[in-house]
Amino acid sequence: MIEIFNLNITVYDLFNNKSHSFHLTILDLDQPNTFLSLEMGSSYNYYRMFGCFNRKFKIREREPPPDVRNAFFRYTGKANQMNADQLFRYLVEVQGEEECTIKDAEQIIQNVASRRHHLIRRLNHSLELDDFFFYLFQDDLNGAIKSQVHHDMTAPLQHYFIYTGHNSYLTGNQLSSDCSEIPIVKALERGVRGIELDLWPNSGKDNIHVLHGRTLTTPVPLLKCLKAIRDHAFVKSPYPVIITLEDHLTPDLQAKVAEMVIQIFGEMLYYPQSECLDEFPSPEELKNRIILSTKPPKEYLESKNQRDTSPVGKDSFREDLLKKEKSEIGAEDHDTDERSDSDQEDEDGDTSTSNDQQSSQPEAPKYKSLIAVHAGKAKHGLKRALREESNKVSRLSLSEQEVVRAAEYYGTDLVRFTQKNILRVYPKGTRVTSSNFKPMTGWMHGAQMVAFNMQGYGKSLWMMHGMFRSNGSCGYVKKPQFLMDKGPNNEVFDPKVKLSVKKTLQVRVYMGDGWRLDFSHTHFDAYSPPDFYTKLYLVGVPADSRKKKTRILEDDWCPVWDEEFNFPLTVPELALLRIEVREYDMSEKDDFGGQTCLPVSELRTGIRSVPLYDKKGHKMKSVRLLMRFQFL
Repeated sequence: MIEIFNLNITVYDLFNNKSHSFHLTILDLDQPNTFLSLEMGSSYNYYRMFGCFNRKFKIREREPPPDVRNAFFRYTGKANQMNADQLFRYLVEVQGEEECTIKDAEQIIQNVASRRHHLIRRLNHSLELDDFFFYLFQDDLNGAIKSQVHHDMTAPLQHYFIYTGHNSYLTGNQLSSDCSEIPIVKALERGVRGIELDLWPNSGKDNIHVLHGRTLTTPVPLLKCLKAIRDHAFVKSPYPVIITLEDHLTPDLQAKVAEMVIQIFGEMLYYPQSECLDEFPSPEELKNRIILSTKPPKEYLESKNQRDTSPVGKDSFREDLLKKEKSEIGAEDHDTDERSDSDQEDEDGDTSTSNDQQSSQPEAPKYKSLIAVHAGKAKHGLKRALREESNKVSRLSLSEQEVVRAAEYYGTDLVRFTQKNILRVYPKGTRVTSSNFKPMTGWMHGAQMVAFNMQGYGKSLWMMHGMFRSNGSCGYVKKPQFLMDKGPNNEVFDPKVKLSVKKTLQVRVYMGDGWRLDFSHTHFDAYSPPDFYTKLYLVGVPADSRKKKTRILEDDWCPVWDEEFNFPLTVPELALLRIEVREYDMSEKDDFGGQTCLPVSELRTGIRSVPLYDKKGHKMKSVRLLMRFQFL
């Protein structure tokens, strides 16, 4: 005989100032196939008003929106259970998962059962409506983009956008923060494939430091950085790491660098047999390899400008430091014509050694032979550098302002240049707070290495995160074919030409949930539940860029907007969908409720779970949106 116990329980949550009522059913656990059931009733938030009385708000539990309910009953034939065959048909016909199998559907059912009904000791073969709804909200089971590498990885390196960092060793601002190997480790673990190191002699001129030259940044030994790269290079992705060196060293120290990289990287280090490559290898060929990119030593021997042998002393420019820091605050996307000292030297080919010193010392042949990607400079002007034909491949670095100007006057030349060579774009020098620029101009013109300050959190970096969620977050994204194609008369893609609409992205924002689990009940508003709304930004070529937003839903931890938006796309291959949830505040700036950015070309159609991230790009534990994506 099975004994049944029914209890009604009310629990008051002191931390979140809310109450929950439960109906508890306990069946005799000595009997087979018995279970414990915990049914939640009403939940409330209490807000203290003016220190004298409480306001009581009922917390609405999330429920399936009409589209989810209709899809469930359509595929079950109005029955209350969805079996594996019915789920399989739904996945193929609605979600567009043509590669799905019956076994995949069965595995989903078992995953849901283990997460929702782990106290029930029986094997589940079907989903109820709440189970189906639960499944749709799981981003690891029903994510909006593919999580596997699926691009062709056998094309030469210049066919890919490469996840690239700028001054990768800096922990904060560009002028006075510490240099460390820790930001390098964090970048590699996020999937960054391009690491930049500035090399300077130490005070005794017998060893190598990494630091931002002519600033107050504290140095870190090169050895530490190289070991960090070796140990973490392939934690996130097996595809090659490119170390971009800005070299301010004498030949004897260059020889020491060569010894270090050979000793530390060993077989991981790739370098060509010939002096310069005719064509870059592919990411597939370079799996688990590390490659160096810098100017060959002979470029430095031709330098005409004299530099000091070490960074300028601290006292000589403290006044300039303060001026720059004040001018930079809050200026993420404002352009000026100033540029970074170290990046400018990389472009011009200047070093820290004087002409007399350089001319009296031979170049370091071993160091030169280890450079796989040769960096060049625009010796006779940018126009000629972009148009000059060469049998060898190289890398060219341009500042963000130079790329904007080049795009205006030589847009198709930029595209044509990047079909064979690598173009690196770096932030302007006045971004002393490590802010970033808008990356789309570089990508539209085929720039492979758009170098970002990975500690410079903001909308621009969110776009960078979004682009490199593509292709399984492996750090290499295959460029659209139109950026690599040439017509019969050598014509290439022109970003200035407005094209006709190829397709329309239709986005429906159903609802959001999870904030009540990740935030205290007064985080957004001290006197009531939050008033959420969602903003959608389509980022792409100018003709495609637009923004939309949902209505504001008041006093609701689980907002159900159920609104639909259309985005016509002329170049869908480059488009990003940036999503941001805000909490409306009548008297102050709206509060941040989470963000994400998704590559449109990677979107999976159907009803999908979209996890949100904080301002630093860290995934929130519980916050999700339920959305539908369709292409018309």
